[in-house]
Amino acid sequence: MSSFPRAVRIVEVGPRDGLQNQRVAVPTATKLAWIERLARAGLREIEATSFVRPDRIPQLADAAEVAAGLPRDPGVLYSALVPNRKGLEGALAAGISRIALFTAASETFCRENIGVGIAESIERFRELLAAAGGTDLWVRAYISTCFGCPYEGKVPAEKVVEVAERVIDLGVDELAVSDTIGVATPADVHRVLDALEAVLPVTRTALHLHDTRGTALANVLAALGRGIATFDAAAGGLGGCPYAPGASGNLATEDLVYLLDGLGIESGVDLVKLIEASLWFEGELGTELPSRVLRAEAATRKRGS
Repeated sequence: MSSFPRAVRIVEVGPRDGLQNQRVAVPTATKLAWIERLARAGLREIEATSFVRPDRIPQLADAAEVAAGLPRDPGVLYSALVPNRKGLEGALAAGISRIALFTAASETFCRENIGVGIAESIERFRELLAAAGGTDLWVRAYISTCFGCPYEGKVPAEKVVEVAERVIDLGVDELAVSDTIGVATPADVHRVLDALEAVLPVTRTALHLHDTRGTALANVLAALGRGIATFDAAAGGLGGCPYAPGASGNLATEDLVYLLDGLGIESGVDLVKLIEASLWFEGELGTELPSRVLRAEAATRKRGS
């Protein structure tokens, strides 16, 4: 544990990645009230929405309205995923100053998800960054399917490095190394990070984990031991991907914070307030959220009522 970082950044992706696969439409006002609760719980970086075509991800069709209504707390940084030039223009018009771009380490998944291959997606990065020239945009790049692809199976670490190098050369601020379908084990985390360490410093590395097979927290421990200090998570464990059959939710923010608290690692998040925010939101959704910490707390409250 002596090699673990003293503090960790949590990027809350529930309002974007968590909601994109939800079939029941969530009203804009409910999204904004949830985001406000998450911010009050101490989450300082929140991926609020995505400026995508409404027919591709209907749940996020209100991106402009969400962005316009975000609580303007100077201590909270909001970001949005942008897939193309039109999405970038929408984000800039809405006052978003942090954007996320998307590519993948597997060709088939990249085409299924955004309709172009890896090379075309990286060229799109180049065009978007050029279009954003002169702004103060902070840019993150997701590399999806770094550990496995629903169409191609296990992804070689060398392929992840190849894509990462091409993206880094464009000058992005951070890379989110993503286990899109939740197949990684700690050995896989070490395998991929071993390959990446020569081209990507840990200070610019985020880990984006899904908990499909229950290994997300084990993978967090593996990454912490390597000095990784930025993790994506979704409140309640919301998530799934419409282009990754069988992929379940993201690493739950409550589960991550519980682990970090137990290890004495600072996250800035108040777990009690976070649980309150997620219990409120699952009431709005009308369905139980899968976070183990959340379910344990809900059961405790039920026994005590």
